[in-house]
Amino acid sequence: MDPATTLSDLQQQVLARAVAVEQAAPDGRDAAAVELIDELESLKNTVAAAQARLAVALKGTRVEERAHLPAPLRERGIGAEVALARRESPHRGGIHLGLAVVVCRELPRTLAAMQAGWCSEWRALQIAQGTACLSLADRRAIDAALMADRSTTEGWGERRFRAEVDRRAYAADPAAAVARHRKAVGERHTSLRPAADGMVRLSALLPLSEGVSVHATLSRAADSARAAGDERTRVQVMADTLVARALSEITADGTPVVPVAVQVTVSDGVLLNLPGEQGDRAGWVGAPGVGPVPLCADDVRDLVARAHAEGLASLRRLYVDPAGQLVAMDSQARTFPAGLAAFLEARDRTCRTPWCDAPVRHRDHVVPHADGGATSAVNGQGLCEGRNHAKESAAWSAIVTAALARQHEVETTTASGRRYRSRAPGLPPPTSPATWPVHRMRWSDFVLAT
Repeated sequence: MDPATTLSDLQQQVLARAVAVEQAAPDGRDAAAVELIDELESLKNTVAAAQARLAVALKGTRVEERAHLPAPLRERGIGAEVALARRESPHRGGIHLGLAVVVCRELPRTLAAMQAGWCSEWRALQIAQGTACLSLADRRAIDAALMADRSTTEGWGERRFRAEVDRRAYAADPAAAVARHRKAVGERHTSLRPAADGMVRLSALLPLSEGVSVHATLSRAADSARAAGDERTRVQVMADTLVARALSEITADGTPVVPVAVQVTVSDGVLLNLPGEQGDRAGWVGAPGVGPVPLCADDVRDLVARAHAEGLASLRRLYVDPAGQLVAMDSQARTFPAGLAAFLEARDRTCRTPWCDAPVRHRDHVVPHADGGATSAVNGQGLCEGRNHAKESAAWSAIVTAALARQHEVETTTASGRRYRSRAPGLPPPTSPATWPVHRMRWSDFVLAT
């Protein structure tokens, strides 16, 4: 039977049952809804097991096809293919592929529990990660102890489950657990990700003792401030204390001084505050390591004013033309020069891979430079590091299917023959040309660096 037809039938059955529950008599609707939700959760776990088995099968096929290549090249791009099929980022695709290999080859009880519907993909990941430092025999012993019987971990919270995995791993091989901890300490880092409403999320991965100490210090500062009558909430005081202690310079009114290079992509109407609806449209602000964050027109104008008045930030203003496009740029160089690289980041905002919102790390030639591809805005795209490495697989190819900056579109064909299209996000719309001052109608005004 055609697998696609079977899955389509299953989808229709699930939807039909959901509709039937919605339309059921009120006295029996609640119980039926909860029962169906429970069944669907089990189905999700079974589907995750099936995806894991298929990912391993895909990897086996790819590696076999590439047996003539050096070992490091045989697996290139496989995780990215899994990510595209799952509609997730390349990073998560690599995690899913790695988990699938471990579960299918080394954790038979966990795989069986997923297939039975009572072990989630998340719990399988906790077992795989927690036992990664152990021998295969020890790993399978923990797998059997925790996942052979559903009642063993029934009702456990996620923290309790992972803590038990770690406890058993340490008991099985203390030296390996200590070595893993030392390795983890070497991977300490901070990260910055954009958040909603013009905010960013700063996080840090720290050794346990240091992380607890930092949080305790912030907590004590918040308790002291609140006891002294500070009207800020406790969490606000903790956040402000973190900023104040991390930044060395504070202005007279207590505002931290943050020297940063900022790139603002707006229409002329936003910065000049021209009359009419278009002058109130949002712009995009990009700072190093943050990626693009949408800000309202007033915030953009305030940012521009403060950058000039205080001399604390370098500002690049990228304007759009009457058709809503950034000015095209190209180069004869093999790599993208700074100006053109900034252009690509402003246009693409984040990695152009479908379902990936990682920061742009690589400026990529859609058609490789070695194959005659130009170093230009049309033939360029911003990619994250993982996606760019996957694209270098010999079996992948890409073409530009729409060349306008506002509608720049790339079609990528993977090794399995699947095609995926990505379109650059829209830019802030310009005002009507009729509202532009005469002196603004020069191409040299569209890209300014101050």
